[in-house]
Amino acid sequence: MDGTARARSIPPHMAVYAEQHQVFHILQKMVENLLIDRPEDPIQYLIDHLKKDNDDVPRIVVLGPPASGKHTMEIPDALWARIIQERLSQVDCTKRGWVLEGFPRTREQALLLQIQGISPDHVVVLDAPDIVLIERNIGKRIDPTTGEVYHVTFDWPEDPELQRKLVEPAGITEDETGKRLLEYHRNIPGILRAFPKKYKKINADQPCMDVFSQVLTFVLSKPRSLAPFTPRILLYGPPGSGRSLQAMLLAQKYDIVNVSCGQVLKEAVADQTKRGLLIEPYIEKQQQVPDNLVLRLLGERLSRLDCATQGWVLHGFPRDVEQAALLQDAGHIPNRVFFLDIPDDVAIERLSLRMTDPVSGERYHSLYRPAPRVEVHERLQQNPADAEQKVQARLDMYHAGAEELEEFYQDVVHVNADQDPYTVHEFIESCVIRPLPKRDPRGPPST
Repeated sequence: MDGTARARSIPPHMAVYAEQHQVFHILQKMVENLLIDRPEDPIQYLIDHLKKDNDDVPRIVVLGPPASGKHTMEIPDALWARIIQERLSQVDCTKRGWVLEGFPRTREQALLLQIQGISPDHVVVLDAPDIVLIERNIGKRIDPTTGEVYHVTFDWPEDPELQRKLVEPAGITEDETGKRLLEYHRNIPGILRAFPKKYKKINADQPCMDVFSQVLTFVLSKPRSLAPFTPRILLYGPPGSGRSLQAMLLAQKYDIVNVSCGQVLKEAVADQTKRGLLIEPYIEKQQQVPDNLVLRLLGERLSRLDCATQGWVLHGFPRDVEQAALLQDAGHIPNRVFFLDIPDDVAIERLSLRMTDPVSGERYHSLYRPAPRVEVHERLQQNPADAEQKVQARLDMYHAGAEELEEFYQDVVHVNADQDPYTVHEFIESCVIRPLPKRDPRGPPST
């Protein structure tokens, strides 16, 4: 036999291991740092880099218009960059991450930071109308003993003795604040051009906790990685939720393999393969095929070269947590899981009112796509599986396993499938091309 003509099987564990341990991300970071630092001994440098284990610590720059009241000394840009580089190179910053506030103030400073090898993952730009910033600034008062900052409108102390001690900081008059705002607006476009696709503007003219919540959400998001990504998508939902259509749209746009469990079984029966002969009696009697037979056929399909290199979108399996566990034990672990949600009455309406023309094979729907002519309408036939009672039974089966299946898979994304299918597709697509958000250590994962 010609071995090259046989379908090649790729172990699914390879891609799963690479993603779980961020192999491509680590390689990308190592190459970036190697080109920035250009060490004399690259091998030892890479060994030391791996020992640091700090690729995922936060590196954040917070920028915004002047409203802090702090006096900044005039220090040459190169010296500023060197001082900051030395501070950020210390052990606490390399191990725990860092937040750099109010610097860089010019594009030249931003470029000098990058030359020193300082590259933030997130740049937070706090934005507010100038009139609000001026009001905030001219109302500031400082306790000269403790250095605590108060505000005559927003944070005025109740202690009369403390009120008398407070002094007005230097440089907060309306004219001085206006000049600093003018300088900020002149420099900020050039600074942001130095950090393309890394910055996000956040409205600072709102309650502090709302600002913090938006900043935290942005900081927890993962930056777009250049590492190769092979989508392994699982679509799960009740009958009538549009899984087949969404799988087809994804497969067409991104050239990934559309793997329908039902179609895989039918092809095996049609090809009269060894396993196809085993499952043929179940198909003919409309009985559920044993999980071990289904898993073998799906495993063979998902391990082929096209699925391993292009990715796949699977629907129709698993239906419950036991099947999901079998799929995972076989090494076929999806990296995106979507639950297509629709109300039961919508599912019944979508399925029980659809019929097929036995002559042309066209499918029609009494509400959404009625037959064009009376003679066509009169010969339409309903699939017995679409009878309302049978649809309700399938819905009951879906609900019985949905909750456990959601607990089994992490980072499930719920999609409102009761809307235009192309709107649903756009939402699914946006979640596929963007990295999943980081987990908030204080609570459940954000979606």
